[in-house]
Amino acid sequence: MSMVFNLVLPSTLFIMGVFSYISNRKHLLSMLLSLEYMVLTLFLLLFMYLSMLNYEYFFSMMFLVFSVCEGALGLSILVSMIRVYGNDYFQSFNVLQC
Repeated sequence: MSMVFNLVLPSTLFIMGVFSYISNRKHLLSMLLSLEYMVLTLFLLLFMYLSMLNYEYFFSMMFLVFSVCEGALGLSILVSMIRVYGNDYFQSFNVLQC
């Protein structure tokens, strides 16, 4: 029962993160927050999986390092977008325009 609960809870949280990512497509900041929420639920699932199998947690630390790098890149894109366009709406700019 405990093993099923340990896998169902993070999976439900991840599905809720995917739903919020899909529904918040207007602002870049809300999409980045939803993406970070999904990364944290994946980390929770990875940590529970590694602890159930009594493995070492080195891979979870590598996952955290890559997720922090992903968050920093997302914030740098957000800052540069706000400096160039003045807001973080996706409708205000065209990516294909030269």
